[in-house]
Amino acid sequence: MRAAFSILGLVITLAVVLFMVKQQAHSLQPPAASGSPAASAAGLASSAPGAVQAGTVRPEAVRQELQQLVDQAAARASEAQP
Repeated sequence: MRAAFSILGLVITLAVVLFMVKQQAHSLQPPAASGSPAASAAGLASSAPGAVQAGTVRPEAVRQELQQLVDQAAARASEAQP
């Protein structure tokens, strides 16, 4: 009986996890504005003009943005310490 409840609990937990993964994956999909690939590429390019150009990611722009984020985090950490 104990084994049956354990298996049932695992199945329920697995179902909840799979449901959450499905919801997260659905929220990550880009919205289909007009359905054409050119329009979605244009929307992607307009959302991050420094990092995306003609559908390719520029590594130097990504590196620069990450460096800015690291600098901001270091500044906040130094402000938090007395």
